[in-house]
Formats: sequence, structure tokens, C-alpha cells
Amino acid sequence: MSLTVTIADIAQKLHTTPGTISRALNNHPGISEKTKQQVLKVAAQMNYRRNSIASSLRSGQTGIIGVIIPSAEINFFGSVVHGIETMANKNGYNVLIYQSNESREHEQKGIETFLNARVDGIMISMAKETTDYKHFLDAKKTKTPIVFFDRADDQLPIDSVTINDYKGAFIATTHLIEQGYKKIAHISGPLHMPVFKSRVEGYKAALKKKGIKQDTNLIFEGDVSIEAGRKAIRHFLSGKNKPDAIFAVEDFTALGAIKELKERNILIPQQVGVIGFANENFGEHITPSLSTIDQQTVTMGKESFNLMLNLIEKKGSSKKTIHRKILEPVPVFRESSMKKK
Repeated sequence: MSLTVTIADIAQKLHTTPGTISRALNNHPGISEKTKQQVLKVAAQMNYRRNSIASSLRSGQTGIIGVIIPSAEINFFGSVVHGIETMANKNGYNVLIYQSNESREHEQKGIETFLNARVDGIMISMAKETTDYKHFLDAKKTKTPIVFFDRADDQLPIDSVTINDYKGAFIATTHLIEQGYKKIAHISGPLHMPVFKSRVEGYKAALKKKGIKQDTNLIFEGDVSIEAGRKAIRHFLSGKNKPDAIFAVEDFTALGAIKELKERNILIPQQVGVIGFANENFGEHITPSLSTIDQQTVTMGKESFNLMLNLIEKKGSSKKTIHRKILEPVPVFRESSMKKK
């Protein structure tokens, strides 16, 4: 007997045909329950493993969803993937993860890898370096279902699930103002990305509503990193109009800001308040604990997969409706911004 057990091996053992074994393994209604159970028992005894490649070629489906994330080091994306996998497992799908490492080139390579593997769908959160969308549009032309999560662009005819970034930024900035801070700075992400641009607009809108004059020198464009937070603080403190509060585009940037402020013996939140965005796990464990905006990551993952499942089920349909799910941001106020007790 060969090392790899085949349907023919099982058929020989049971003195029947490979066709009968194949139909039994695939729960064909024309095969009796007794025969099915007998085949399953012998298949288990012989350690038979179904040839998933051959099965996928016959069915046209692999049962695999490819997920491209910017970084596995950021808990936010891991939490979204958890939501995706929860729904995938319930619906009989497996998930493959590919890191773009915030590189447009790696992102394109990931898409090509998944397309070559004939995955049933691709879910993507854009890389920071992505400034053109040709690779997304090329992938869409293959009729492979695509869904964006967190980082998306409404100009693209691709389904997406995002948080209301504008509203989240508005809530964060308004909170700082209501805590008594008057000179609120914003450390943004790369402003070519809609997600970060929306947060800047939400920040500006909150200042305007509260009658605070905007100072362009209090906006620092970073690259979404701890070091960006540090650089921004050095930049702000070297200027004439020094801020008394920081709204950071996400939590790692906020962490960098806190580290730099603490090294300069600036008290948080007494002298400078800080709030981030994302609700990364470390936020509640640092000192002071970090105020932030929760992005409902697990829900984002589940909703993204639901859109994907809908696209897979309607594959080949002439309907071209684009679905955009926008989740509500949830404020989480902790010590770093609570000037008023």
C-alpha cells in the first residue's frame, strides 16, 4: 500500500469501486447509510485524508479566505482577525493570514499569492504606503470577492467595514476640551489615507464647535508608530504655542507621546492630557492608563466576514450594489485625559 491512502485503496479494501467510495465520502443520497458508515470507518482506520486540492478543482471552491493585515504586531488587527475567524469557522471556512508590513509592494504580492491559491475571497486592511489602488482593481477584475476592513476608500467599488473615524475623533477632542484643556494638538497618520484624514477632520470640527481657534502648528503628520509620538512631542514643545493636550491618531502613537512627556518630567494629565484611538490591550496597563476610542474590533471582523459570505454566495450575480458598514466608536476614558476628577 502506498504511503498516501487513496480512494482506490479504500475501494480495494471493501471490494467495491472508487466511485462508490467517493460518493459515500461526499454523502451522496444514492448511497445507503450503512455503506456510508462502513466507508467512513475504514477511511478512518486507514488514516485517509481527503485531497483538498482535487476537491477544490471539482467544486471551484477552496474553503479558504485570505486576509491581508498591515502588521501582526498590532493587537488591533489580531482582534479583527479573531472576529473573522470566529465567523469563518462557523461557516466552514479556513483563514490564511498575510502581513503587508505596511508596504504596498508586499500588499500586492499578498493579493497575487491568494489569487494563485484560488482562495474564495480576500479581506484587506490597506498598508500605509499604498497611494494607488491599481492592484485592488486588478484583483476585482478576476471576480474574486474582496472586502476592506478598517482602512478603506469609498472611491473604490469594494465592500467595506469601518469605524466612524470622524465621529471618534470628534468625541476624543471634545472630551479633552470638556476636561479643561485649551491648546489641543493632533498627531495624525499619513494624510493620503482616508481613515486618518477623517480623524483630522473630526478633530478640527470639535475645535470649531467649541469655539477654539485652530493652530496648524498643532497638527503633526506622523507614520503611526511610537517614534512618531515622540517626534511630535519634540516638535510641539519646540514651538511657541505649546499644547496642553494631545489627541493621537492611534494608541502606539499616544504611547510614544506619553513616553516622551514623562522623560521630560511633564505630568499627565495635570499638565498635558493624552488620548489615543483603537483601545489596544496595553492601554489599561500603563501609567497613567490611556484614554482611547474603542473600534469594536471583533464586531468589525464578524461584520467583514458577513459581507464576504454574502459576496461569495452571490458570486456571478449581475447585482453590483456596494455595501459599506460603518460601526460606532466607543469612548474609553481613563487616567491620561481625566484632568477633572
